[in-house]
Amino acid sequence: MKGAHTMALNPSSEIRDVHGISDAEKDSIKAFMQGAVYCWVKNRKDEEFAVRDLVGGENYDWNRTPLQVLYEKHINAGKNHDSSVEAAAKDLGWLVKAVLHEDKRTFEAGKTGLVNSYRWVGNEP
Repeated sequence: MKGAHTMALNPSSEIRDVHGISDAEKDSIKAFMQGAVYCWVKNRKDEEFAVRDLVGGENYDWNRTPLQVLYEKHINAGKNHDSSVEAAAKDLGWLVKAVLHEDKRTFEAGKTGLVNSYRWVGNEP
């Protein structure tokens, strides 16, 4: 919800916009990913997660999900499959970071190896 009070990420950090997709596509991706985050928090409350935990592994096939437009954007720009997968994952990382920043809950940001990781703080009233 625009204009609503947000809890944000702790510590606060840079949020970048993702270009080359429509606002409606961005909103759809963000809603999809917020659902994935809420599912993680419900089932693995005190565990850190990275984006790859939510949509990698057995969920790597983004076909027929809102995420597919990120991959197609890079394919249409002339990148090969591997480069498109990597670039789409980076785009998704920025969108998930925005989702967590805008969420009513507070998430703690950290690093797991080379990737950003997050954990729900769980201190909301």
